[in-house]
Amino acid sequence: MNQKLDGGKIGILLLTVFGVLLFCIKFVRSSTTITLLITGTVLIIVALFMGIKWKEIEDDIYSCLKSMFPSILILLSVGMLIGTWMTAGTIPVMVYYGMKILSPGSFLVMACIICATMSVMAGTSWGTIGTVGIALMGVSTGLGIPLHYTAGAVVVGAIFGDKMSPLSDTTVMASGVSDVEVVDHIKHMLYTTVPGLLISLILYFMLGLKFKEGIVGGESYELIMKTLENSFNLNPVLLLPPVVVLVLIYLKKPTLPVFTVGIILGAILAVVFQGSSLNEIANALNRGFTSSTGVKVVDKMVLRGGLKSMMGTVALLIAAGILGAPLRTTGIIGFILDKIKNVAAKGSQMMAGTFFVHGLMFLITGSYYVTFAVIGPVVKPLFDKYGLDRKNLSRMLEDTGTALAPIVPWSITGAFIAGTLEVPTMDYFLYAPMTYLGMVFSLIYIFTGIAITKTDGGEADTLSAVQSGAGELAAK
Repeated sequence: MNQKLDGGKIGILLLTVFGVLLFCIKFVRSSTTITLLITGTVLIIVALFMGIKWKEIEDDIYSCLKSMFPSILILLSVGMLIGTWMTAGTIPVMVYYGMKILSPGSFLVMACIICATMSVMAGTSWGTIGTVGIALMGVSTGLGIPLHYTAGAVVVGAIFGDKMSPLSDTTVMASGVSDVEVVDHIKHMLYTTVPGLLISLILYFMLGLKFKEGIVGGESYELIMKTLENSFNLNPVLLLPPVVVLVLIYLKKPTLPVFTVGIILGAILAVVFQGSSLNEIANALNRGFTSSTGVKVVDKMVLRGGLKSMMGTVALLIAAGILGAPLRTTGIIGFILDKIKNVAAKGSQMMAGTFFVHGLMFLITGSYYVTFAVIGPVVKPLFDKYGLDRKNLSRMLEDTGTALAPIVPWSITGAFIAGTLEVPTMDYFLYAPMTYLGMVFSLIYIFTGIAITKTDGGEADTLSAVQSGAGELAAK
């Protein structure tokens, strides 16, 4: 069982974490990855001086990184997918025909719906943002629509689909750590997610009115279209990879093998239609598409992808694990949750405490893979104690983790989105209402009791619930 420190030492560790984070962000101005690594290292050093064993910390680091590894593989495959699809001309074709078909007035609404549809089928917001999202950003440029508007619509659609997909790793993980059936978890999330989506769509409709009279054309539009025509063979057959990927995902095939098929198809089409050599394809897998068109605005659309483009986000993921692990090893999380249990007289108070603790821990670590794994198993006995269905917990984890992530600049997802779409987080967050409205609706439900499912157990199940939680902690 993880060694626990007394309240005084826990307080010192928490002050250390916040102090180092603040110092690195405000004064050193180090990158997010370095900030997390420095904070994690300092926390580990202080914990060692307080008597925590290095072996325990090391084991928790490995445990955190192990839970993240599937997502790291998906991240790397997305990088290679973008590289080959750019080289093959698949994403340029999507940009080209998208600019021909979509009108400025309806573009933002359609962009959100398209991303939501793909994300539900693909089970990955990252994959959607890295493929269709990039194409839509290119179309946005051609139609003269501000990129931060489009980034918000892409993010809302991708995150909505991710939360609603039974193939999503976050959906599976949130339901798994809470011991809830995936389908029940998804249905329960509708209460906080759908209102946010509807409000977002209304916003996009209203923003679209500004461009309703816009004309598809002009010097910039013609330059983009002509450059794409001259730089790529824009055969519609190049749309085959995303079609195949979507069909395989609809058939519920595993994400990594499906992406591998997409990469192979992209490579074959690059050879057949663009005349790419094997060396060029290998370079695209590694560094992304690097052949300049000579036109700055088009280069911004197409010079993307590759393994190297994802290494920064992978490093950020690892850094989050190194900071998150000692938070569990030292017993900080358990200590905070014990305090919640001691002061919460009602289930609503306990849920509110859990809501803020998970949100705070996510803001510190920037990784829901860490916070889900740390907080979920510890908190679920409290829901049993207060006679609350655990799907209330699984929904709360996603509302204060998955949905919040895109608008936290130092989070793994936030960094990925900002880097992939090349739009700073602070520029698009106001135009992605669903990401923060989920938390608003969640709090409203907690304090009103609306959409909060109860069980028949309640206080009568307290002893068995606490024993169950203790057993799970001991097993860790």
